[in-house]
Amino acid sequence: MEPTTPPQRRFAVLIDADNVSASALEGLIAEIANYGVAIVKRIYGDWTLPNLKSWKEQLLEHAIQPIQQFRYTVGKNATDSALIIDAMDLLFRSKLDGFCLVSSDSDFTRLASRIREEGLMVIGFGERKTPRAFVTACDRFVFTDILRGAAPEPENKPRKSASELKLDRKLVDLLRWAVEASEDDDGWANLGAVGAKIMSQTPDFDARSYGYGKLSTLVEATGLFEIERVTSQGGRVDVLLRELPPAAPARRR
Repeated sequence: MEPTTPPQRRFAVLIDADNVSASALEGLIAEIANYGVAIVKRIYGDWTLPNLKSWKEQLLEHAIQPIQQFRYTVGKNATDSALIIDAMDLLFRSKLDGFCLVSSDSDFTRLASRIREEGLMVIGFGERKTPRAFVTACDRFVFTDILRGAAPEPENKPRKSASELKLDRKLVDLLRWAVEASEDDDGWANLGAVGAKIMSQTPDFDARSYGYGKLSTLVEATGLFEIERVTSQGGRVDVLLRELPPAAPARRR
């Protein structure tokens, strides 16, 4: 009997065109594919305005449905209301496993929390200016500047060195806390459990922000942890890590 693959998560992707750059779209679609399949793809904005021209050129290629929302009053964001209403309709009428909310606007904080209350996953996407409240309301938050096509090529974004990583107290404390919270009696922690702890504490954490493609390479680069790779009988490789003891100070002669 052939092994069956687990069904993919089904997501609704709702994009606030006013608060995210169109340059991130290609990388955004690729990133969402890492989590599941986009069943619904909608983008909201006033398409009569010239500032959304950059979005129009890509909608057909990625099969994203544009939702027209006129700005009847200057200074009021009607787009937010339209997106929120559609999200609530989809939440109760569609068989979804989660939502991808693409915006840098704090107005979607309560929406993200409400969706999670129903047991669905929420992945947020936005620019670095995104308010912290919206970031932490999501299960996972990805900054669009690290997505493919939205930032300079990797060679223009050098990896942080081990010394630079060790000086980042916020990073070091987070990694040490996650390892300690996940370790067994011998001090070893499974990298998967460590990653889950990190995401529960900091939804916007991403190894790519430090120039590394994976959490394992970032952790290894810090030089703070002993790394061991164990292959199970099924062929799966588990990465285990534990904190190295502090180096002894050099003796004075």
